[in-house]
Amino acid sequence: MKKILVAGAGKIGSTIADFLDATGDYAVTLIDRDQPGLDRADVGPQVRRLRADIAQPDALAPLMAGHDAVLSAAPYHLTTAIASAAASAGIHYLDLTEDVASTRAVRDLAAGASSAFIPQCGLAPGFVSIVAHDIARRFERLDTIHLRVGALPEFPSNALGYNLTWSTDGVINEYIEPCEAIVDGRRRMVPALEGLETLGVDGVTYEAFNTSGGLGSLCETYAGAVRELNYRTIRYPGHVQAMKLLLRDLRLAERRDLFKDILEYALPVTQQDIVLVFVTVSGWRDGRLTQESFVRRIYGETVNGRPRTAIQITTAGAICAVLDLLKDGHLPAQGLIRQEDIALDTFLENRFGRVYQGRRPAA
Repeated sequence: MKKILVAGAGKIGSTIADFLDATGDYAVTLIDRDQPGLDRADVGPQVRRLRADIAQPDALAPLMAGHDAVLSAAPYHLTTAIASAAASAGIHYLDLTEDVASTRAVRDLAAGASSAFIPQCGLAPGFVSIVAHDIARRFERLDTIHLRVGALPEFPSNALGYNLTWSTDGVINEYIEPCEAIVDGRRRMVPALEGLETLGVDGVTYEAFNTSGGLGSLCETYAGAVRELNYRTIRYPGHVQAMKLLLRDLRLAERRDLFKDILEYALPVTQQDIVLVFVTVSGWRDGRLTQESFVRRIYGETVNGRPRTAIQITTAGAICAVLDLLKDGHLPAQGLIRQEDIALDTFLENRFGRVYQGRRPAA
């Protein structure tokens, strides 16, 4: 049985711990510096709960001794501390971060590590990179790669068309930070909340716009090989204009803590959400310009007797699948592993990866 630490006892971290514990293949310890958060964690009785200062590498490294891996579901600003502790302890490291600067730090740590470092193992970045790479490799020559993902309320009922379904800090960060892209064949940073477009899925109209962090390492992988590569977040129409008012005109981008307080005060959470994945690649096959798309709509459901939202299922399912693939020898046991190094077929056949086929994760 593999011994696993899950850092962060929020909704995603708790779901990860519960998914892994239910298999019987992992002995799971859930750690957080917030005792009330640990007490609220909706996990099985076999999951050990431990209060620890996950912001301090010196305090974390001794806790990691004797474990096989740590999975970080902590806020993005704690990524470097947790990854540094994993490097010191010599154990495998996986995370969910969408933050570009944090990921660069993880990549630097991976260069000299004796264990595997696999950043950005969630939905986006994460699964969408696996999908995009799988489609792109089947083209003789590429033109565009577009990744679109939305975590949305199933029943929008406010002017933003939005409810809180995951990390408020993460949402704010991706709405503010510059976004990586390839434009006219050149790597560039483009502003968040721009690039507005309209798309339709199953008769429903959505908007999509630039947000930070969703591409993972794809810009590096496809530099010089594609004319256009970008990532945009899907929302219901009108959302981005409201966010521009709040973040730019009212200058709440300069006061993130205040903006977080406003969102968490005014926007309800919901268990009734939907995850929409829309990846489209165009290029040449047999001398003809061709387009191929991968589209999934994923809903929340009850797993292991506990209600889980779509964003919990997809995010936790992705990182648990990657851990399984690492455990079973499908991935290297040392150094940096990119999401596009993971085979889509192998991922989807996994007991956790199957959630992206619309099937519940299997123990």
